[in-house]
Amino acid sequence: MTRGFQKAFKAMMISSSILVGSIAVFIFAYVMIKGIGGISWSFLSASPSYLENRIGILPDILNTLYVLLTTLAIVLVIGVASAIYLSEYAESKKLARLVQGASQILSGIPSIIYGLVGMLFFCQILGFRTSLLAGSMTLVIMCLPTIMKTTQESLEAVREGYRESSFALGAGKWRTVRSVVLPCAADGIVSGCILCIGRILGESAALLFTAGLAHSVNGYLEGMSSSGATLTVALYVYAKEQGEFQAAFAIATILLVLALAVNLSASAVGKRLSRGRS
Repeated sequence: MTRGFQKAFKAMMISSSILVGSIAVFIFAYVMIKGIGGISWSFLSASPSYLENRIGILPDILNTLYVLLTTLAIVLVIGVASAIYLSEYAESKKLARLVQGASQILSGIPSIIYGLVGMLFFCQILGFRTSLLAGSMTLVIMCLPTIMKTTQESLEAVREGYRESSFALGAGKWRTVRSVVLPCAADGIVSGCILCIGRILGESAALLFTAGLAHSVNGYLEGMSSSGATLTVALYVYAKEQGEFQAAFAIATILLVLALAVNLSASAVGKRLSRGRS
């Protein structure tokens, strides 16, 4: 490889990095500039009212929180348990490859198809109707491949010597997995959780079919059994259906801040876990 080619390749990589960074900064700055002026206490703490010509996103914030907590609680249990079985207990390699292949196929399906299937299965067949619960269950299926993949890769990356040392000290299989393997793979599980949070916060297509468009303040149990719009769905409604672009940009600003907070929290948790292992 000639020196001139090396310099050209390096310049291309630097230019690509600057371009990607510039696009990200431009999008973030543009949305913040357009949306920051529309954020106020009444906007965050009130419900929308057509009679009073008032726009408020308190129901959408609560609905987003309900969907986020419910989806994470279910997908973490199923995803981590499945990954532990495939990595530590599954004796049939063919079964493991079959499940991994199915998981990869699920991760490539467009979200609009998940919405259609969720509407038919959860809303109609299971009788959940259009509700936050139906939306959460649809998101569980969407996020399951991410949790399974990141957890399984983290478990397989744990050194075999740790397992052998635990067995040598008389620990059983489950105690070894619980006390040795899982703590070592915690950063990967957290990474998968962060990726799922990002997808849940940014999903709208599937929720349009399953969760609905209602803007009413409800408690957790009542809210999960009734229709409700999340922040992303509310953004779509205000921008596309009502032409309220100021409100749409304000919601987009809130979503960007939430995404940034999630990423920063993930970095902090990862560093703390790394220090804890060292």
